[in-house]
Amino acid sequence: MRGETILIVDDEKLIRWSLGHKLVKAGFSVVDAETMDQGFSYLLDHEPDLMILDQLLPDGTGIEMLERMKKENIQIPVIMLTAIDRSDVAVQAMKLGAFDYVTKPVNHEELIIVITKALEATKLKRQIAHLLKEQEKSYGFCGMIGASLPMKKMFDDILKIAKSSGTTVLITGESGTGKELAAKAVHFLSDRRENPLMTVNFSALTETLIESELFGHEKGAFTDARSQRKGVFELADTGTIFLDEIGDISPKLQVKLLRVMEQKTFQRVGATSEIAVDIRIIAATNQSLEALVREEKFRADLYYRLNVANIVMPPLRERGDDIILLAEYFLHEFDTKFHKHFRGFQPDAKATILHYTWPGNVRELRNAIERAVLLHEGDLVEPDHLELFRHQPTAEPAAAATGKIEESVVSLVEMEKQALLQALERAGNNQSRAARMLKISRDTLRYRIKKHRLFDR
Repeated sequence: MRGETILIVDDEKLIRWSLGHKLVKAGFSVVDAETMDQGFSYLLDHEPDLMILDQLLPDGTGIEMLERMKKENIQIPVIMLTAIDRSDVAVQAMKLGAFDYVTKPVNHEELIIVITKALEATKLKRQIAHLLKEQEKSYGFCGMIGASLPMKKMFDDILKIAKSSGTTVLITGESGTGKELAAKAVHFLSDRRENPLMTVNFSALTETLIESELFGHEKGAFTDARSQRKGVFELADTGTIFLDEIGDISPKLQVKLLRVMEQKTFQRVGATSEIAVDIRIIAATNQSLEALVREEKFRADLYYRLNVANIVMPPLRERGDDIILLAEYFLHEFDTKFHKHFRGFQPDAKATILHYTWPGNVRELRNAIERAVLLHEGDLVEPDHLELFRHQPTAEPAAAATGKIEESVVSLVEMEKQALLQALERAGNNQSRAARMLKISRDTLRYRIKKHRLFDR
């Protein structure tokens, strides 16, 4: 049960009833009004999560309603309903702050998708605003925690890059280092912060879906295209698009993405007309794009277009005492969540945490602390509570903490490589099973396999 409240403002009783029925079935709470004045009065006394607004009302228009909302600084996502597809009304509505518009007769499934995206975008804005206020303490920066030199440099880079709201950004770093948090920080510290931030993860979408997700489609463009749909490039206009796992993009889409970046226009699938957009692109990858270019798996011209401003996310093993800062932060988080009574770590547990190499980075540390708090009791976390370490090699303390591990780098790399090979052999090359043996995620395993080029021989 979602529980968000949606206000429907439409003078047609049947439409209010049918939309309300579908939305309640989808888990929303629904209130309705049949005139502009009724709807506006409700907005003044309550704060719904979203409004569905008809363009033609007995006492005014949806555009007039949006203008009144702007004057009163009422900021909720609005989806306009129009009886005909009028681009002039849509453009005017978007300029006044509407999230999207849908034509009648309404396709309920598509409307729920649009509503979900609008609510997610609004929730994300509020979360980031809260983070900016609450987490600018001690060692916090836009939800990222760290006091080490690599993190201070990264924070400084983000602040500088955010000032140039049109510059394309490439964020590089291992899996679990916080690339998405860095992307959100760049967006919400820029002058695009009031506009949409849309995310696309190329590794999570199939080739057949990704083009429609990016560029949208026209009605009838393919078998299941029962109505027109906007893609993230159109929805993110005047805002930012975060393209995660950019190294997984197909050659065909590389060409189309390059064209959008060069011309600032694109076409919906099945359309012939061009749509102009003003967007900032932030891309992220845990792969070496330079290596992919050399292997002719990634276009050099696209790489140069993406790599205008570069943010490097340092791996956890190079962040010194940040590891303890993060461990203590996560301990407090999960101690509160699970109603436990842990107040810190035993000295041996801290030493164990500092000596571990953390191949899964911050994500792995967070999971390890969550598991320790969930499964154990006591005042202090003990080494035995950190079950992860029974199955993983340890190394000298993190580089940033001591600056003394250069001599052991080769042997450490070889140790990791051998651990991967042994796990894969025991698992019959089943990556999911091997990842479970090593107590790491499948994504981390895949990254390590690529890093050591285990299957390139």
